[in-house]
Amino acid sequence: MTTTSSPPVTDVELVIGGMTCASCANRIERKLNKLDGVTATVNYATEKARVSAPAGVDPAALVSQAISEVEAAGYTAALPLPRDADAPTADAPDPTLPLRQRLVTSAVLAAPVVALAMVPAWQFTYWQWISLALAGPIVTWAAWPFHKAAWTNLRHGAATMDTLISIGVLAAFGWSLYALLFGTAGVPGMTHPFELTISPTDGAGNVYLEVAAGVTTFILAGRYFEARSKRRAGDALRALLELGAKDVTVLQRGTEVRIPIDQLAVGDRFLVRPGEKIAADGVVEDGASAVDASMLTGESVPVEVGPGDTVVGACVNAGGRLVVRATRVGADTQLAQMAKLVEDAQSGKAAAQRLADRISGVFVPIVIGLAVATLGFWLGTGGGAAAAFTAAVAVLIIACPCALGLATPTALLVGTGRGAQLGILVKGPEVLESTRRVDTVVLDKTGTVTTGRMSVVAVHTADGVDEDEVLRLAGALENASEHPIAAAVARAARERVGTLPAVEEFANVEGLGVQGVVDGHAVLAGRPALLEDWSQPLGPELAAAMTAAQERGRTAIAVAWDGAARAVLEVADTVKPTSAQAVAGLRGLGLTPVLLTGDNAAVAHTVAAEVGIDEVVAEVLPADKVDVVKRLQDEGKVVAMIGDGVNDAAALAQADLGLAMGTGTDVAIEAGDIVLVRGDLRAAVDAIRLARRTLATIKGNLFWAFAYNVAALPLAAAGLLNPMLAGAAMAFSSVFVVANSLRLRSFTPRA
Repeated sequence: MTTTSSPPVTDVELVIGGMTCASCANRIERKLNKLDGVTATVNYATEKARVSAPAGVDPAALVSQAISEVEAAGYTAALPLPRDADAPTADAPDPTLPLRQRLVTSAVLAAPVVALAMVPAWQFTYWQWISLALAGPIVTWAAWPFHKAAWTNLRHGAATMDTLISIGVLAAFGWSLYALLFGTAGVPGMTHPFELTISPTDGAGNVYLEVAAGVTTFILAGRYFEARSKRRAGDALRALLELGAKDVTVLQRGTEVRIPIDQLAVGDRFLVRPGEKIAADGVVEDGASAVDASMLTGESVPVEVGPGDTVVGACVNAGGRLVVRATRVGADTQLAQMAKLVEDAQSGKAAAQRLADRISGVFVPIVIGLAVATLGFWLGTGGGAAAAFTAAVAVLIIACPCALGLATPTALLVGTGRGAQLGILVKGPEVLESTRRVDTVVLDKTGTVTTGRMSVVAVHTADGVDEDEVLRLAGALENASEHPIAAAVARAARERVGTLPAVEEFANVEGLGVQGVVDGHAVLAGRPALLEDWSQPLGPELAAAMTAAQERGRTAIAVAWDGAARAVLEVADTVKPTSAQAVAGLRGLGLTPVLLTGDNAAVAHTVAAEVGIDEVVAEVLPADKVDVVKRLQDEGKVVAMIGDGVNDAAALAQADLGLAMGTGTDVAIEAGDIVLVRGDLRAAVDAIRLARRTLATIKGNLFWAFAYNVAALPLAAAGLLNPMLAGAAMAFSSVFVVANSLRLRSFTPRA
């Protein structure tokens, strides 16, 4: 089979500003793709554009050309800041603050305006002028982002929901101003009856300030909650890079020199003390230790390393002192490559296009056209200017997307609020769409299906030997060691027998185990070779137990004292007690579970059999995890990924739905779409159920929001629906949407 490689390309990334909906991203993408030889994708969720051109193109020229094209479309574009410069600081301003200020101001001023309009008994003399004074700042300052976006779109021949919001708000305010100054609405003592009647009217005595103020406030609320959910888009990459060491001890001419990590060069020899992070990828030249690589490889058992072995940056040295020669530094390290994987997976994920934005591309121009046609019809048939403007304003007001603005954020707020009570955090509306279509769920093993902590799972003893005595002596000996497996034995011993005796003449035999004197007994713990060196070999039964444990992928520790082998301890990462129930629950949702792990195949199949999973993919590196998810997607499956470690971050980002265990690393949590705070895998079942229920509620809200528009628009165009009734209908639709969303509060977990 002949393979062809893709031609080399020049890639640049731009940060896009000014987008308010998915149609903005589509318009920018179309503009960029019209450039000669350019292929561009614009991601609304991350507010970034990736522009590719043939390799011979000058990157600087490509950036300049792309920025010019984006700015010509009415948006802003710039090269992203360096990652360090992009990191938030304590003094950094909150980017959602201006929007929050507009929302709070609008809500405070709009409340009395709406109350006065809807309750005739409160309409005192000159109340309408007070309403005008309160509504003025809302329509001008608070609604300015909508007016600005509408003007930008108008200059480029486009229309979005901002266009309809701006026109509706300005029309309601403008007609109210006309009625107050030139009609009969401004006379002292005027009252505005709240009547749900359908009758022709000239509108000269009506004001619709509550419509202008209410629409602005509701839409600002929706925009604010959306902006807040997108605020931390880059935290996954920053959290991933934070795992690396910040400085390193380099050996120079026999002396130790502490330098920043960015000054480390390939070939430098650096020192790693116990408990320190390894600064870069390299080869061990001196020393022996156990290295905890679980954050990068998913391997639950610490890896023994010695001279000639390779180590990976950001792993933790759990044991002795190491001298390492750097082989890959900076952007070439495995940690940096994983950061690139996460970035690629995030930017490659299609931005969610919400239903309201998709329909608005057709709905907005139709409504504007209908309002203009209504105005022209009434003027042409001699209905009078006042009646014509009243009907046209009614069309705009009844179509004003107040309920559409509430449909998504209210359901999302109630659904996510209920989820938070259950330990489920949903990161925004773009997450929900894929939950309905998911058919395959990939589960990381370590820390997700299992506890992620080494424990003693079995004790095999020779005839006549007491288990408690084995744990007491072995636990006391291992308690003097810094090895993570030794810590598991010591912890099990303390849980079983309480306080452990002191150890005398303790010694660590490199690569074999430990030895010492406990309560007058000469105790050995480690590999069978250590016992054989002291002429204390395992008997047939203990040897068989040792072999069986190793075949299951567990770590087996031989224990001997006073001249004879006494026991074999099995140490392993244990399965969470709720994992089997959770897997059954996932199957009940129509999902096919797949176990994915960096552990060896024996361990993986043992765990899979215990929890009821048939398909297992074991011994995979981080890049392989992404490939497994891609392979499943290429097969036409919609994939959910559940994980907790750094090694899962890229796969979580690549999956159609990423669920991160909140007990895991910050990187996994930030890369996931849904965070399971409890660390209980059963929460994944409830998370998918809640997400699907929330999505169904949003779609129901959007349907009814559009349905009332479609039903009422003909009445408004016919002059049978005065703007006051249109405002009431708009308010009712909003109340209906909120009430429908509140039903999510009754969601109950199955577990």
